[in-house]
Amino acid sequence: MSYAIIETGGKQMRVEVGRFYEIELLDAEPDDKVTIDKILYVNNDGEISVGAPYVEGATIEGTVLQTYRSKKVLVYKMQPKKKTRKKRGHRQNYMRFNIDSITVGGKVLAAAETPVTA
Repeated sequence: MSYAIIETGGKQMRVEVGRFYEIELLDAEPDDKVTIDKILYVNNDGEISVGAPYVEGATIEGTVLQTYRSKKVLVYKMQPKKKTRKKRGHRQNYMRFNIDSITVGGKVLAAAETPVTA
């Protein structure tokens, strides 16, 4: 089983081919192909590649399934006895991203047989 650890949106996550993940919104529309090149670690059936900080020549190809916004997070600041109150909300933009293939040095390590639809 091949997998990789990528960095996107300031976070690191373990990804496998044929699965979809929720990542922070990139500049892409649904059904667009996206390439991520910030790969920290690749494991191909025990054959390991570790980057310093990124693995050179490693890319992940994927398809954007949909974009959406998360639930609202409320931020409430209050200073007691001062009558100061602030109530703010925030909704983060996310996208559902399906991993199609993992490539290292031009060699495809793993590729999905059929695309997944969500």
